[in-house]
Order: sequence, then C-alpha cells, then structure tokens
Amino acid sequence: MNRKWRLGTWFGIDVYIHWTFFLLLGWALLFEGGLVSVVFISAIFACVVAHEYGHVLMARRFGIGTRDITLYPIGGVAALRAMPKRPREEMAVALAGPAVNIIIALILGGFLWLSGLATDNYTSLGGFLTAITVTNVILALFNLLPAFPMDGGRVLRAWLARNRDYLDATCLAAKVGRAFAAGFVVIGLFKGMPMLILLAAFVYLAAGAEYRQAQIERQRRTGFGGAFFQFPFDQGTPHTTPPPPPRNNDDDDVIDVEVVPMGKR
Repeated sequence: MNRKWRLGTWFGIDVYIHWTFFLLLGWALLFEGGLVSVVFISAIFACVVAHEYGHVLMARRFGIGTRDITLYPIGGVAALRAMPKRPREEMAVALAGPAVNIIIALILGGFLWLSGLATDNYTSLGGFLTAITVTNVILALFNLLPAFPMDGGRVLRAWLARNRDYLDATCLAAKVGRAFAAGFVVIGLFKGMPMLILLAAFVYLAAGAEYRQAQIERQRRTGFGGAFFQFPFDQGTPHTTPPPPPRNNDDDDVIDVEVVPMGKR
C-alpha cells in the first residue's frame, strides 16, 4: 500500500505525504500532548522539507534532477535521479541538507537571544521555538552519522572514493550503514524506542538497495564475471578506473534518507 498525497510543488519538485504520516499525527494528538504536539511535529517536518530542498537544489547545480520528496513518520525521502560521482560534489550535496538545519537553528536562536523569549516551557511561544531550534541541531547532527544512505554515510562514501574505486566505496559505506542499523536495533530494544527500530529497518533495507545498485553498475561496467563477482574491498585500490556513466531518467532513483530522531513517539 503506497498511498500518498501531494502537498504542493516548489522549485519544480512535488512534495508528497505518505498515509502513514497521519498515524504519527494521530498518535501525537491522542497520546503525546494533543494539538500542541501535532503543531510541533508539523513544524519539525517543515524543517525536514527544507532539509530535503537543500539536497535537491544542490544536486540541481550539478545537473541532477529529483523525482519527488515524500514525508514518512521517520522523516523525509528524496528520490534523486542520481548522485554525483565526483567525491567533492557528493559531499556538497550530502552536507547541504544539514547545513539548512543549522541555518534554521542559527536564525531561530538569534531571534530567541535578541528577544529574550528562550525558555523550557514547551507550551509558550518561546519554549516552542526553543524546542524547534534544538531539534534542528539534533536533526543535523543525527543525519551526519555515517549510517549510509543517510547524509553522513554519503559523506563517508565520498571520502572513501577519493582513493578507491567508487563502487568499492559504495559497498563499504553500505556495510557501515548496516552495522549502524544493527546498533539502532539494540538501542531501540533496550531503551523501548520502537521508532528507532523502524528506522533501523529502513536504513538496513536502503543500504542493501544501494549495495545492489552498486553491483548492477559494476556489472554494466565490467560485464559478467571478473570484478563483478569479487568482494570489493581490496585495500588501497587506486581510483584509476572511470566512474560508471550517470543513470538515465528511466533508471532506478537514488533514495536520499533523512530521519527525525524524536525518541519515543
């Protein structure tokens, strides 16, 4: 069941909301503080949309389009047509999203400091904006964890690709992402955080999809046999082979994952 509704179109990119997102809002309304919690979650996900636009607009600078952006209970997902194959460009795309959250936090934090409204009273305007500010900082930092295919994982892949084959770097980053997913499961079980377990499953599956896509690209480049069937972790492999050609619009989209670490929901 993949039902979703279009919220609007900005900068030529459609933004959708998945039906499961309404389950999150319903839970917040009934069990997590009522209407104030619903407004707070809506504001946070508006920041998630801004985060995603940081990615997609930076990707557009490198000639890469975006199919759409979809909001889920765990965060946002942008369907990019590809990712830059040059490490510096991929880092720029990956870091653009967290940079947006830091900018939002700086603007709100500056306003709170100048106005003197900062407070921990969640139900007041100052407390509400303070919570939004802190959550943006956490959102940026959490997404910079090297859990591929989150932002930090893409930064890790770009860093690895400086001195090794791009596809080998993708496979290694996917392994690290799956290791983080396993860690999320352990933390989620011990801390009673079911949303973290759901996030772990999402990251695990998305990392696996990236790994399989890397194998497909390796097959396209080398053909059957040879490097395609070898385990791609030859240490110190120089980056001497050309990167695979960019995907066409008809190929599988790259899923760029952003998550909202809001703890127990």
